[in-house]
Amino acid sequence: MKVLVTDGLSAEGLEILRQAPGLEVEAKKGLSPEELQAVIGEYEGLIVRSATKVTAELLAQADRLRVIGRAGVGVDNVDVSAATQRGIVVMNTPGGNSLAAAELTIAMILALSRHLPQATQSVRAGKWEKSKFMGTQVAEKTLGIVGLGNIGRLVAERALGLKMSVIAYDPFVTKEAGLKIGVEMKELDELFARSDYLTLHLPKTEETKNLIRAETIARMKPGVRIINCARGELVNEADLAAALNSGRVAAAAMDVFAKEPPGESPLFGCENAIFTPHLGASTDEAQSSVALAIAEQVSDYLVRGTIRNAVNFPSVSGEVMIQIRPYLNLAERMGSLLGQMLTCLDDVTLEYSGEVVKFDTRPVTHAALKGLIQAHLDIPINYVNAPAYARQRGIKVIETTTEETQEFTSLITIKVHGQHEEVQEIAGTLFGKRNPRIVRVGGIILDAVPEGSVIVIRNHDKPGVIGNLGATLGKHGINIGQFKLGRQGGQALCMVNVDSPAPPEVLEELRKLPNIISVRQVKLD
Repeated sequence: MKVLVTDGLSAEGLEILRQAPGLEVEAKKGLSPEELQAVIGEYEGLIVRSATKVTAELLAQADRLRVIGRAGVGVDNVDVSAATQRGIVVMNTPGGNSLAAAELTIAMILALSRHLPQATQSVRAGKWEKSKFMGTQVAEKTLGIVGLGNIGRLVAERALGLKMSVIAYDPFVTKEAGLKIGVEMKELDELFARSDYLTLHLPKTEETKNLIRAETIARMKPGVRIINCARGELVNEADLAAALNSGRVAAAAMDVFAKEPPGESPLFGCENAIFTPHLGASTDEAQSSVALAIAEQVSDYLVRGTIRNAVNFPSVSGEVMIQIRPYLNLAERMGSLLGQMLTCLDDVTLEYSGEVVKFDTRPVTHAALKGLIQAHLDIPINYVNAPAYARQRGIKVIETTTEETQEFTSLITIKVHGQHEEVQEIAGTLFGKRNPRIVRVGGIILDAVPEGSVIVIRNHDKPGVIGNLGATLGKHGINIGQFKLGRQGGQALCMVNVDSPAPPEVLEELRKLPNIISVRQVKLD
């Protein structure tokens, strides 16, 4: 398998890739979009930093691509939606450069407080303007952190060491969790009103875009100092420039811009603003850390199937993958069997009980959806893109879990919520922790092996049905591998594993036999 590295990666990172069995690595830095499109079809893996733009147009040419590794936190330069649609895993390295970004934030706070860049420029010009660059201490000031993730927490720890009072806003962090690290959690408006310094540590989303704008600046404490080492789109540069020029905002530090390189910005005319060229991850240690991390993640996925730090699939370690692989296999075959028996797809509920709930069941749900949806589409579906196709078709997916199960060590049940389908429910388990079994179909209990070609037959529970079925298949030279039967309320269901698929005319002959209600043939790999 071939891996292409298009942006700078440390020698240690490249060596990890080259030592992985079965991988061939090529480093081609500085490819134009046209050059990259011309060659991307040759590779199973792609590793980028922020320079390479992984667009939908590029991915349309990437027929073999299985994984995109982003050496860094942000994936703004990767069309994750398009990658997901094509079943490509997108990975990043969320912790690799967190410390570097946090330290830059603290450096920005101190630089703003003591006018360090402006004072340096003044001294270089032969001046000695001590009174002009009177600073302010950071101790006992209030730092407001918007976004208390990995980087935000590291900033908070260091700010507390500077004797600052730290408050934060993050809808996903409880007050109790904040207090454990010495941070008071506040609503956004209160944070704006109380902060002497305001630092942003958020991803770019529709909700966070232009978070800092004229309207929100008006709600901030006069004289606030704003630091953005996260994403340029979080700040409306024109509105911030106006606030800097009016004095409403005392100073600002920007490491990121909406357009990079920015070319021109209204902020550049503000003497009380300082800038760096997206240096958040630019330390030797951080660059080495993310290079090693992404190299290990990409090689582990391609060689061993391990998924870590994927932004479009639940992370699964190699050890856990070994344990849940039988459940993935079971769920996919259950979904495929049910999907091939449905005339259309409805909302789906997946119920997990017993030992399976010890694991993260999301990958198992992905596997079940893959089986369900693949039966209705003629395009490749895999564990990554199955949920996206479900959402695209308006299929609501519900998961429930319980540790208790009365029948089996583990049980997976898939239900569809449509009244028009003959079979709306299927349940399965593992025998001996590895061997998949279907134990219930449409309320009828049985013990069937979901593999190969299977003829699923519903019939009235009358004498002679089994003999007629066997005779008809035998007459056409179709050998029965296994025959499993369940009965309930005057009806029966047979799952017949056959060594070779039955032709359509044979299936039609079976349908015409006495007491037959329906006949379906499914193919389970």
